[in-house]
Amino acid sequence: MHIGFLGLGNMGGPMARNLLKAGHSLTVFDPFAQAVAALVEAGASAADSPAGVAKAGVEVIITMLPTAHHVKQVYCAKDGLLANIGPGVLLIDSSTIDPLSAREVSRLALAQGNSMLDAPVSGGTGGATAGTLTFMVGGPVSVFDQALPILSAMGRNIVRCGEAGNGQVAKIANNMLLGISMVGVAEAMALGVALGMDAKVLAGVIGTSTGRCWSSEINNPFPGVLENAPASRGYSGGFGTDLMLKDLSLATEAAKHARQPVVLGAAAQQLYQTFSLQGHGGLDFSAIIKLFQGEAQA
Repeated sequence: MHIGFLGLGNMGGPMARNLLKAGHSLTVFDPFAQAVAALVEAGASAADSPAGVAKAGVEVIITMLPTAHHVKQVYCAKDGLLANIGPGVLLIDSSTIDPLSAREVSRLALAQGNSMLDAPVSGGTGGATAGTLTFMVGGPVSVFDQALPILSAMGRNIVRCGEAGNGQVAKIANNMLLGISMVGVAEAMALGVALGMDAKVLAGVIGTSTGRCWSSEINNPFPGVLENAPASRGYSGGFGTDLMLKDLSLATEAAKHARQPVVLGAAAQQLYQTFSLQGHGGLDFSAIIKLFQGEAQA
């Protein structure tokens, strides 16, 4: 199948490579020439703009973009995708954006004869490289079934979450919980160590008790507890603080529109915003433990 792919960053690049490995032909675009060159070397063809991708005769277009502003620009601008593709081209947006924006772009696409899915992902750069991502998909069942073989080349767990926008709902709800749980684990670990307990022993107790969760077991925020966790390599790699802040901000903003209280989500958002403003936005989000250890400084 001939697929267009826009957005070749830390997530999009490996996802595109897995499509090539699955035997698909790709036409790609990214504003960073180096990212495009790396995919061309792997076997893709390059376009010089979103319109160039749309006019390349692709059957499917996948986007992986930073924000809702970028998504609307790529899809809705005069030189964007919708103005330059024919009817019947399937559109899949794997960006993480707010549900209202996802539904708006989907309506515009459908109005001109293009089915669209919102399909944000979970699994990080490791999952993108290994092809083991979880896709949370919003859109009609028939369109989901059409996209399933394509998404399966990039992910292991492909879940239809409902109609348009519901993929984004699942993503921001999940990541809000992740941010909250990391704050809780960081606070608990900092307290236990401050009271004289060995960090590895405490983590072991939590890992076999009722406090167990992904943030304690897989990405423990205390340095030296888990050899392969970002905390043991200076909080480099992993899921950045600014990315977590983005997702928490999406969740709290969506909650306002739904008139739904998210007290803990809002508290976590404020903590990550404080940490980011102190200059730590590039660190893995588990570095939030520094706030509880008194190490974070403006």
